[in-house]
Amino acid sequence: MAHPLASLVVRHTHRLPVPSGPEGRGEVAARQFDAALMSAGFKLSAALLERLSGLSDETVVATATPVLDCVRAMVGDHVEHNAYFRDFPANVPDTLDFWARCVREALSDDASRPGTLARLRAGVVDLLSLPSYGRPQHTYAELLAAHDELIAAAGDRVTVLHPGGPAEDEVAALYLALAGSTTPLGDEGLRDLYALAEHCADGPQPETAPVRENRAVVNAARLTAGHEPVLDTVTDVLRLACALSGGDVTLTEPTRFRALSRPVRRALLAGLDAVVAAAPAKLADVLAHREPFKRLGERLHPHEYPRWPHAADVFAVARGEKEARTLEGRVEELLGADDVTGAARLLTAAPGMLLRSLDRLLRVCRTQEDRDAVVAAAERVLPKVSGRVLLSVREHLHHRARDTGGSRVFVNRGGRARVVADTRAPVPPTDVARLVAALDEETRRRLPDPGHLLIDPDVLDVALPLSGRATTGGFGVLPRGSLTPVRGELLRFFVHWKQRRRRTDYDLSALMLDAGYETDRWLSYTALKQFEGVHSGDVTEAPDGASEFIDLRLGAVRGAFIVPQVHIYSGEGFDEAEESFFGFMLREEAQKGRPFEARTVRMKSELRGPGRVALPLVFLRGDDGRWHAKWLHLYLRGAPAANRVEENQLSVATLVRGIVERDHLTVRYLTGLMADRATATTLWGGTVPDGPVTYIGLERPDGLHPDSLVITPENLRALIPG
Repeated sequence: MAHPLASLVVRHTHRLPVPSGPEGRGEVAARQFDAALMSAGFKLSAALLERLSGLSDETVVATATPVLDCVRAMVGDHVEHNAYFRDFPANVPDTLDFWARCVREALSDDASRPGTLARLRAGVVDLLSLPSYGRPQHTYAELLAAHDELIAAAGDRVTVLHPGGPAEDEVAALYLALAGSTTPLGDEGLRDLYALAEHCADGPQPETAPVRENRAVVNAARLTAGHEPVLDTVTDVLRLACALSGGDVTLTEPTRFRALSRPVRRALLAGLDAVVAAAPAKLADVLAHREPFKRLGERLHPHEYPRWPHAADVFAVARGEKEARTLEGRVEELLGADDVTGAARLLTAAPGMLLRSLDRLLRVCRTQEDRDAVVAAAERVLPKVSGRVLLSVREHLHHRARDTGGSRVFVNRGGRARVVADTRAPVPPTDVARLVAALDEETRRRLPDPGHLLIDPDVLDVALPLSGRATTGGFGVLPRGSLTPVRGELLRFFVHWKQRRRRTDYDLSALMLDAGYETDRWLSYTALKQFEGVHSGDVTEAPDGASEFIDLRLGAVRGAFIVPQVHIYSGEGFDEAEESFFGFMLREEAQKGRPFEARTVRMKSELRGPGRVALPLVFLRGDDGRWHAKWLHLYLRGAPAANRVEENQLSVATLVRGIVERDHLTVRYLTGLMADRATATTLWGGTVPDGPVTYIGLERPDGLHPDSLVITPENLRALIPG
């Protein structure tokens, strides 16, 4: 795998670009490659194994090494996971017995005895001051020697790698797919897009980059390579400047603009001038980001370029020296005058804004005639609205059709969430029903003809990826609100972190809630053992990386919900640490094995959020007694230090309830619309049809017809119509 970006193809598509090299007899090397992959829960498809077997040994080995590094990092197997208690999950002591043992060991040590005695006389002992607390007393090699081999089980994860085309073709296709995505990418996706855009700057470009953040990344790479950026708003220029400065293209966090070269400054000013000259009304967009535009003006020096006067107007508006009237302001004037019909008519010039304003407009209408006019205006602009907005409004209206008096959940781009009471007046059901029917029809119209539709039932309750911010980087990660089955006897959580500059202590915990969202019990460093589970012990620093685990026997859990959490007790935040990730494994009781076994990992999620408490997902027990995972990707603000599960039970339970009881728009909705146009619709049962299909599932089955369209979580955004 000599191509420098081929690992991105493997990670995003689970396809291995066909390596170029001499033919040979690489059967032995290919089988060894396959066996090594299986230790991490991956496997070569039959077709890929056959292709590699026809190449030389040297080519197969050169391909295998970076692929193995890639897939091991995907599931968290690239680091050593050393649990505090060597025999975990066996021989973990009771919490108080363990603390007492640490005190006894401190008293038997000449160096620590005086300080420990002094603290005992004062009545309080700081566990962190005890020499044996928080630092594993054994090496990773000693931990491995203490555990038997993992016994293979039928339920172990096997992720199949399929053959791709030539490396350059695969890289170009991935670039076009990410750049042309109809939904925003997450942080990891944007980083990958920039690397791909740099490489593909001189090659084919997407017909359109509908998401502004994605467009900014593409523009930055193309401008650096000497090509013209594609700009049609002043905010496009601001995002481009943020990308060139290594800042936040979503404009959520402030960017410190770098000193820009003269050619780049000229390109940005020329772009601003052209946008405003073509549409002077776009000056109003500056008001939403006045401060960033002011700071950008200090870097661009527009006064040095009098040939671009419209660019100078942009910064004059930002400084308040020139007036620009916004569409929002004109709409507010009409609403203040009780002219709802006029406001809706004006908003037809901005179809997306009209649809996002529907709820408010319908609530302030005084007559049914006004409501009919608002609904009619929305129906007229539906063909001009992006598919992502159509689906977002459809999900919103689904909840507005339910009884009021519940709660509303707000989640920002960084995953910080809050829940408030829903005090809004209801929207008349007849208006909601009319809008829902129109949205469904417009969405159905945009969906492609699927031909033979083949659906994995496990994917039906996966939430549609309407934003890359509703998920995180990692492996097996699904969008917020997704519901997936959990099949196994033992559920094991893990967290791994590595501090960058200062001592950092993360704590893994699990809160159990009953059916009424009341606390039942928890597992943490303050409660190492419960009837249904055990904690691996508290590690309090991570200069070389540290891991903690929690084991739960699902059949013994009494509560209705299990909420794993990662608390920052001290040190660096999730965004500051060199590395931090959470995941879970599923095993059978008889499997044994080490605390971390890559092929039992079902999910590994990067922890890169703004809060001090991470809530990756919740496990809930259904009415039939079976367990499911519902994906959260949330962060609590927490305290600056000493965050503990005992102190955030109420806020966690409130957030969990808000997400669990919310119906997200799922794959089931879109496949229901697609089925109306399919020649046949079949649920996947293990049999591969003869001809091409549109397959939608969690994993691509081996043996599908080569002309099949395959949708899995890696490219689920392709389901969202443009």
